[in-house]
Amino acid sequence: MAIALQVLRHFARAPSRPLLWGCPLTRLASGMALEEQARQIFESTVGAMLPGPMLQRALSLDPDSGQLKVRDRSFQLRQNLYLVGFGKAVLGMAAAAEELLGQHLVQGVISVPRGIRAAMEHAGKQEMLLKPHSRVQVFEGAEDNLPDRDALRAALAIRQLAEGLTADDLLLVLISGGGSALLPAPIPPVTLEEKQKLTKLLAARGANIQELNTIRKALSQLKGGGLAQAAYPAQVVSLILSDVVGDPVEVIASGPTVASVHSVQDCLHILNRYGLRAALPRSVKTVLARADSDPHGPHACGHVLNVIIGSNALALAEAQKQAEALGYKAVVLSTAIQGDVKNVAQFYGLLARVAGACLTMPAAGTSVEEDKQLYELAAQLQLPDLQLKEALEAVVGAQGPVCLLAGGEPTVQLQGSGKGGRNQELALRVGVELGQWPLEPIDVLFLSGGTDGQDGPTEAAGAWVRPELARQAVAEGLDVAAFLAHNDSYTFFCRFQGGAHLLHTGLTGTNVMDTHLLFLRPR
Repeated sequence: MAIALQVLRHFARAPSRPLLWGCPLTRLASGMALEEQARQIFESTVGAMLPGPMLQRALSLDPDSGQLKVRDRSFQLRQNLYLVGFGKAVLGMAAAAEELLGQHLVQGVISVPRGIRAAMEHAGKQEMLLKPHSRVQVFEGAEDNLPDRDALRAALAIRQLAEGLTADDLLLVLISGGGSALLPAPIPPVTLEEKQKLTKLLAARGANIQELNTIRKALSQLKGGGLAQAAYPAQVVSLILSDVVGDPVEVIASGPTVASVHSVQDCLHILNRYGLRAALPRSVKTVLARADSDPHGPHACGHVLNVIIGSNALALAEAQKQAEALGYKAVVLSTAIQGDVKNVAQFYGLLARVAGACLTMPAAGTSVEEDKQLYELAAQLQLPDLQLKEALEAVVGAQGPVCLLAGGEPTVQLQGSGKGGRNQELALRVGVELGQWPLEPIDVLFLSGGTDGQDGPTEAAGAWVRPELARQAVAEGLDVAAFLAHNDSYTFFCRFQGGAHLLHTGLTGTNVMDTHLLFLRPR
């Protein structure tokens, strides 16, 4: 930290440099309002992560030769292409894939959330819907993101298609967030209810997501590389839309096309740790014993090409490009924002204070105490890819408007029964934090939005705030602290200035977690 502070002080003393990037400051002053710019950047970011653009970037088909190119690999299509998929964004992905691949596609099966087709029709998003005579069969299930009998039927249909393939076939697998609940197929004699009960018991005793996934994979026909195994000897291309921090392909939808690295002993160790081994159903003991005696060991997935086609990192890269086109010095802070929303809000509030001082008073800068506090907050959040020092160095040399970008998925500790989502609560808390600092003479705006267009059980994707929020809320008779105490951020934003601060996009058909935008613009 001391080295970082010394570097910043060095930059603060450096002679000023001309503005060489982006658009001239006058364009910003006379162009769109800051709120409009924030919305435009967010919407263009989501647009770049929609199924059509993503698949067009990932796939290219030569109509004359029938050669399908995926990154640097080529596959020959000759009535040998099959498709399966599972996840919240897979309906639109399948529609885009069928549009691109046309008559080469022989058959497909996808598992999507209940009601997704009706929601897309209601929203007028025809591009997210399969054509009337599509070769892709659609199953809807996993209501409220919980595995159910309908999702099980879909998983068994996907397995049946995969097991019928030959060495001459190519299986295109489409995966997005929510895929795990949409692909439940326990290994017999384990039942869906037994697997769900064990998962709930582990979660109630404090098992983390990695431990839960280890057990799920061991009891699943298709997860942990099971789908890839079922499709062998066919070639498998898996196109993945990541909604997980760091994009670990073995975690997204529990890695159906990625060989599991966990053994039966790993499972037993987890079950022992939480005191559940003795109480296991006989069916679970049977499956684990059978796997333990398998002479072949874990199955390889050498016939699989896994490709991340959409992620938070790719979304932020698009946001950075759009911000720069509007004249901002744009810097990506992190794609792995996690932790309690209260701590994240404090970090963004202090970041605005420190970065604002670096931008408007580079010779003086902020106090050593504020710098120290910011780095301590960052250390508490434990963000593996945080580029804080680099971002502040860029701000010092900017001499113009700045946009700091980040993404991830903070968490909210529910204390009340209000209506809201993590993006709206984060925005509201950041608004309070911004109001505690004298930020003159710069305009500041913070926006937090979910790329799926739905923040919690609300119709908003998120919200945006300015430092004046707390003062303006008091003038309208709104008690911000009371709304936060009840996790009622959506109700607050609906009432505050007639709902003008809510971010409405409708369901987008994609999901690469959340996007956070912090704008600092000298007046």
